[in-house]
Amino acid sequence: MKRNLVLVAVCVVLTSCQFFNNGNGQEPIARVNDQYLYEEDIKGLVPESASTEDSLLIVNSYISNWARQLLLMEGAQRNLPAKKQEEYQKLVEQYKNDLFTKAYLEALVNKTIDTSVTNEEANSFYELNKESFKLNNQLVKFRYVSLPQNTLNFEDIKEKFRRFNGEDKVYLDSIAVQFKSYSLNDSIWIKASQIAEKIPVVTNENSAQLLKKSNYIQLTDSLNLYLMQVKDVLSQNDYAPLEYVRPSINQIVINKRKLELIKQLENDITKDAIKNNQFEIYN
Repeated sequence: MKRNLVLVAVCVVLTSCQFFNNGNGQEPIARVNDQYLYEEDIKGLVPESASTEDSLLIVNSYISNWARQLLLMEGAQRNLPAKKQEEYQKLVEQYKNDLFTKAYLEALVNKTIDTSVTNEEANSFYELNKESFKLNNQLVKFRYVSLPQNTLNFEDIKEKFRRFNGEDKVYLDSIAVQFKSYSLNDSIWIKASQIAEKIPVVTNENSAQLLKKSNYIQLTDSLNLYLMQVKDVLSQNDYAPLEYVRPSINQIVINKRKLELIKQLENDITKDAIKNNQFEIYN
């Protein structure tokens, strides 16, 4: 029903439906000179959840854009100099060639490339390019919990948070529903700037004083208590640890393999074409 309403409205907006008749048995919904737009062309354009009003807007906007593009294209073909049109046509052909060849090479590469990066490869790349991995930001390993000020078992939580042995970790995880927010994984590096997003009382002004290696911190604001334990800190211009930059290294190594494989494929394709008498250069 909605689709029929849309099509009827389109016909009324543009012109009479009976005017559209190109003799091929299909009912057009719009025309620009001898170019026709059919219902099939806009199939799936309107989401099922769209209201009738939204459907009308979507279809009419599509048709207007379709017509405008055709009219501008026809105007360009009539008015642009032939030499300029020839230049643009060459650019179009080159873009088409680039698009197809890029997609083909990517398909070949993705089919054959090894995307695993060994620890030895990653470590070797890291050591050879270590100067590129100097930090621009301070990194921190830490754990924290944020909880309401009226928490009844606060002293017990604080004791287990500071001691943090195996049993303490299990216990804190089991009562995490009490926490406003928390992170007990102190084995990963994060940017110091991200801490302020988790703990509002840590600011640019006090972070240098607070975020020191092995520092235990207890802070409060008007609503919450915050417990923090800083495990380790790396400063700006320190070398980023391998585990922190490992994802970037993996991607760099894989991209390098891709480029080498693409070059090899291009050479192999050319050699095979020469061998099979599909390609030759006339002297």
